[in-house]
Amino acid sequence: MPQFNDTSSILTLLETRKSASAKAMAAPGPTPAQLDQILRAAVRVPDHGKLTPWRFILWEGDARARFGDVMKARWQALHPEHGDQTLGFVHGLFLRAPTVLAVVSTAADHPKIPLWEQQLSAGAVCMNILYSATALGLGCQWNTDWVAYDADIAKAMGLAPHEKVAGLIYLGTPTAPLEDRPRPDPQTLLTHWQQP
Repeated sequence: MPQFNDTSSILTLLETRKSASAKAMAAPGPTPAQLDQILRAAVRVPDHGKLTPWRFILWEGDARARFGDVMKARWQALHPEHGDQTLGFVHGLFLRAPTVLAVVSTAADHPKIPLWEQQLSAGAVCMNILYSATALGLGCQWNTDWVAYDADIAKAMGLAPHEKVAGLIYLGTPTAPLEDRPRPDPQTLLTHWQQP
């Protein structure tokens, strides 16, 4: 059995990091102090032009079920043929973990900073959240699902027209053993450029 999430050094954490499954999380989630620490680490990413092209939305406690009502109603409007079982699953998406944190990309056209670089910065924020949560001993998973791409859900989240969900980060305590997946051999992905 491999050793996952070894925090004995920064490099071993990077080499052994493994997400938990949002489907197998329970309380407790991060404390307010831990969440603050996670967010302080999250914002220490490359940010060309110091634009801060991201922000956060947090769901905890009853807010998760209330937002579940929103997701359920939207899914029912999109798929009226689906029954109670599917609607119950959709309603429970944010109830799988005690804390759900959205990273919102606020990337916008800029005369000097490419949109792509701003979007990559939001992705780096998501990754820093995973690393810092893991270092604190929390289970975490970066997800999106259909809710990240639906215009009506975006409005319900309070997103501006140009904003996009870069990630939904589920945070909690794992209730099942972590299982690895096949990882690529980085040497098979590496090429050495040579002058033609």
